[in-house]
Amino acid sequence: MSDRTDLKAWQKSVQQPLRLLQRPRYVKTYLPEFVTRSSKDAFVKNHQLPPYEKPDWKSDKFTMDERWALYNDQSNDAALIAEVNEKLKDLEPLICCEDCCTEGGLSLDDIDLWSRLRSLTIVKGLVFPPKVRAYMDNLAEKGDCPLYDAIAI
Repeated sequence: MSDRTDLKAWQKSVQQPLRLLQRPRYVKTYLPEFVTRSSKDAFVKNHQLPPYEKPDWKSDKFTMDERWALYNDQSNDAALIAEVNEKLKDLEPLICCEDCCTEGGLSLDDIDLWSRLRSLTIVKGLVFPPKVRAYMDNLAEKGDCPLYDAIAI
């Protein structure tokens, strides 16, 4: 990975909103890893929602019903979607081109950034600026790894 502090800062700025938007949606999909109730419960138990820290989330402080209620409360937050849409605009000038985010070609930066962006495609209502969208689509095609647009919630 490069030492791109701008990319790291962007990723840090969206970490909490992404978790709040993505995690509740994943367990509502028909992705193979979420076919059974036990697999959904395991994901919910092991993936805390902000502002909770993992040790508190996994402790006996919360029942599964309480965890699920928190997940369900977060699934349609229009303010978070608007916030992330603004952050996506901030990302556009940070992407080098549709082939890579950092000058010099594909790097670990791309693996990290693209996987985060791919996970955002599960969120209906997000608007990816043209350069960001071209980057995502190009790497999805090159890597033969589809985005989640078709199952966005």
